[in-house]
Amino acid sequence: MNDNTPARIGLVAATAAGRRHADTLAAAWPHARLVEGDGVADALRAAWAECDAVVAFLATGAVVRVLAPLLGDKRTDPAVVVVDEAARHAVALLGGHAGGGNDLAERVGALLDARPVVTTATDAVGLPGLDTLGWPVRGAVAAVSRAILDGEPVELVADAAWPLPALPPNVRPTGGATADGGYRLLVTDRVVPIDARTAVLRPPSLVAGVGASRGVPAAEVAELLHRVLAEAGLDPASLSCLASADIKADEAGIRSTADALGVPLVTWPATRLAAVDVPHPSEVVRAAVGTPSVAEAAALLGADGRAGDGTLLVGKTATAMATVAVARHAPRGRLAVVGLGPGAPNLRTPRAVAELRRAAVVVGLDQYVDQVRDVLRPGTRVLASSLGAEEARARAAVAEAAAGRAVALIGSGDAGVYAMASPALEYADERIDVVGVPGVTAALAAGALLGAPLGHDHAYVSLSDLHTPWEVIERRVTAAAEGDFVTVFYNPRSRARDWQLGKALGILAGHRPPDTPVGVVRNASRPGERVHLTTVATFDPAVVDMYSVVVVGNSDTRLVAGRMVTPRGYRWRS
Repeated sequence: MNDNTPARIGLVAATAAGRRHADTLAAAWPHARLVEGDGVADALRAAWAECDAVVAFLATGAVVRVLAPLLGDKRTDPAVVVVDEAARHAVALLGGHAGGGNDLAERVGALLDARPVVTTATDAVGLPGLDTLGWPVRGAVAAVSRAILDGEPVELVADAAWPLPALPPNVRPTGGATADGGYRLLVTDRVVPIDARTAVLRPPSLVAGVGASRGVPAAEVAELLHRVLAEAGLDPASLSCLASADIKADEAGIRSTADALGVPLVTWPATRLAAVDVPHPSEVVRAAVGTPSVAEAAALLGADGRAGDGTLLVGKTATAMATVAVARHAPRGRLAVVGLGPGAPNLRTPRAVAELRRAAVVVGLDQYVDQVRDVLRPGTRVLASSLGAEEARARAAVAEAAAGRAVALIGSGDAGVYAMASPALEYADERIDVVGVPGVTAALAAGALLGAPLGHDHAYVSLSDLHTPWEVIERRVTAAAEGDFVTVFYNPRSRARDWQLGKALGILAGHRPPDTPVGVVRNASRPGERVHLTTVATFDPAVVDMYSVVVVGNSDTRLVAGRMVTPRGYRWRS
């Protein structure tokens, strides 16, 4: 199951058709189960009490009447999705954002071939809900969300350049002061006054370093931590983790405090802690645990070990058995390198779409940007450029991320295969969090259309000598020929490069039978898709252009019912 799917899903059905649909979900999701009871209303109430989410194969009105008296808080109530008898619609009834109901409706729809029905206003118009950004949000969330939807001016006041997703033009950054009575969206880890027109996003900026004597009570750790945060005017909702020494990894009082806060406990070896410069080192602590500081050093190291981006806000503060220090870590830009696949929207991964909607800035080749404009959120800034500007695009994406923004750098196929991941990561430094999103490569798309040509060892070779000398390319083609690899040629031929493909095929022909299959796929999964099968002996390079991928079989590749098949060996060769 996907990590975002609720851990316990209760399925409630009243009819045979509903139970068949429920069985489909239960077969796909190990943690989904049919909930029985003394009648369907009793089963629905039981699922509500026992599960994180409910999928009810009932009439919407019936579900509303049963569950209405049970409603409590949208942050804790289960998500509820209602599916009609014919499984035509999956309606996100409750817990759309906070409970994951909208996402669950999409997943149910995908499994049952039903249409997801999502009525949350922000989702309907493509705006990010404030409670979907992954950070705690407090205050007048509904009022500020409505103002964003209605196009009213909303002031964005942020302590730092956090990598927020795209926000519409009516959400305007400001230096801090706003007009009285205006709507505000604050992004801060500080305790601030909140009125009826202010919502506050809590970024994960704080790390609490914790040291303790063996057997420290959890109550002592928690009381000290909350007191330190309160006295410093810091909100616990902005804690990204607790941090300590490795020898405290199993300290129950520290671990249970982290669990109660809903944050991880990160621990570091004494040698790492000892290398951090702190204002209050202690030789007593060094003698006991091998480092002159636990709390301060751990707070500065944070979750990822980069002490350089941390600022100590609260030095070590101690009780009889516990010590706490707090550091603020600067925001890091976010660069998602996204592979869009070969072109067809249904070969674009859900994760790629999610990253595109997460980004405030999208960088890419103009024709690839045009493929995804329909999934970008309003307010997304697009930096598109023409063919040949790969290095400039990579530098632009890294520069935007280094400035603290959420960036998606897009490319066709898989971004790591002859695409944008390599040039971008040559420039990305430790100021940037990098997320790689794999995509369906051109070779895989072509292979699926040709049959199974990549069933055994294969090699990818680009025939473009714009960045690689032909002598190097020729040597690689020769090695693939001598090794009897199935060979996939990227960038095989263009108007300016019309001889390289013939030369490469000639090298392979010296190591292959004349009837070895060759497949050419042009515009795989895109309009104008064309599949051409030939052989090494009869291959004509003139049928190939830059929109093509050429697949040359190995000495065992055969045509079976008009499809290229490369045996895996084993039983086939025995």
